[in-house]
Amino acid sequence: MGAAPYDVLTMGRVGVDLYPLQSSVHLADVRTFAKSLGGSPTNVAVGTARYGHRAAVITKVGDDGFGAYVRAALRSFGVDDQYVGTDPNLRTPIVFCELFPPDSFPLLFYREPKAPDMNVTADELDLDAIREARIFWTTGTGLSDEPSRTATTAALEARGDSEITVHDLDFRPSFWPMPGEAGDRQRRALEHATVAVGNREEAAIVVGEGEPEVQAERLLGLGLELAVVKLGADGVLVAWEGGMERIPPVPVDVVNGLGAGDAFGAALCHGLLEGWEIATTIRFANAAGAYVATQLACADAMPNEDQVRALMSHA
Repeated sequence: MGAAPYDVLTMGRVGVDLYPLQSSVHLADVRTFAKSLGGSPTNVAVGTARYGHRAAVITKVGDDGFGAYVRAALRSFGVDDQYVGTDPNLRTPIVFCELFPPDSFPLLFYREPKAPDMNVTADELDLDAIREARIFWTTGTGLSDEPSRTATTAALEARGDSEITVHDLDFRPSFWPMPGEAGDRQRRALEHATVAVGNREEAAIVVGEGEPEVQAERLLGLGLELAVVKLGADGVLVAWEGGMERIPPVPVDVVNGLGAGDAFGAALCHGLLEGWEIATTIRFANAAGAYVATQLACADAMPNEDQVRALMSHA
């Protein structure tokens, strides 16, 4: 894959998704599952590679068959796996879900006693690659426990004033030993970011409750250049210095909504790298998320630009 710089370098969670092939039934009644690559920042890396960008992910897997699968899957998608470490003791996480379209997709995580991706340490980081990447992507989950918290913070601090740093507010309470710390930890991370992405509930943890416009303004007040507040079925609100716009959703028949946010993130990176106007980028990202919502898998379903534009044209 060669040397840095990467177009997109992400850091954080990875896993193997085992999603049911039967919809609208509970796990107790599911008969068969499909295996695919998962984990939010991993999906974003795969998505950006689908657009032709040079991508890598900083994470860890277990010394097991699922870990070997993760590495092979990343390489098959064109994502550099040189920063995928191996924990000698912990197992590669697996994730099950239930499918109750259009808006209920409960997840069951197997990340106990701890996931390998939470054991990435600061001394394992390639800080030069982090500094030189055109986009560096971190997540709230990476801040939830040690040593990942210290490593994520070290990466953000090393990033400095580099081009684009996206922090995904991604918050799952079960991942945090002390969920009440999330707001403060996220705000500290945003001091080093230029872009924040999250839904209304995640934004509320960082800047408090309020209308999306108010939340976006508060996020910008933390020093960000771009704030994206996802509104689910109501679309997306995007704000930047001197501008704010609500972008409507792209209507589709939903199969599995779990990968839509990651597809949105990858498309956001694509638009930022291509220098598109902000509203154009968010419309494209909305369509990318909608495309993946019509598929069962997450990483495996990430679209290329032609597929997204075809959906936009049809819509």
